Amino acid sequence: MNKKHFHLVIFSLALLMFQQSSIANTDIKTMLLTHKTPTCGCCKEWVKHAKDHGFNVHTQDHKNLEDIKKMYAIKPEYRSCHTTVSSNGFIFEGHIPVQYITQFLSEDHPNAIGLSVPGMPLGSPGMEFDDRFTPYDVLILYKDGSNRVFAEVRN
Repeated sequence: MNKKHFHLVIFSLALLMFQQSSIANTDIKTMLLTHKTPTCGCCKEWVKHAKDHGFNVHTQDHKNLEDIKKMYAIKPEYRSCHTTVSSNGFIFEGHIPVQYITQFLSEDHPNAIGLSVPGMPLGSPGMEFDDRFTPYDVLILYKDGSNRVFAEVRN
């Protein structure tokens, strides 16, 4: 069993435990695991954003996220400070507004691995600072390494 499959098996078992205990009536698609570093404040704020919008988010701290990003085939140009994985194996890289995660999970996207907001754009969830805002795109990432714009966030 390779490292990615082992990780998914462990994650699936953990989700089953949570599902059977405290969140038995929750839609499994709303369960997320966020890989982050222990001291990153913007990651903590993004997790709060996701929880405030109905997602069940669990976190796992790492000293370095390089292995996580490689395991999920997130190319350097699509990376951000944290990587979130849904219980059905989709990745959500960075400060994605949860409305787009909800939309993505409700649709069929053949050959997609997930969504990304590369970098850490000001004004994105978890990156709020005063009234500053930098327009950004939410990208859909595909297994072949390509991407396309999933949503444009302009205000």
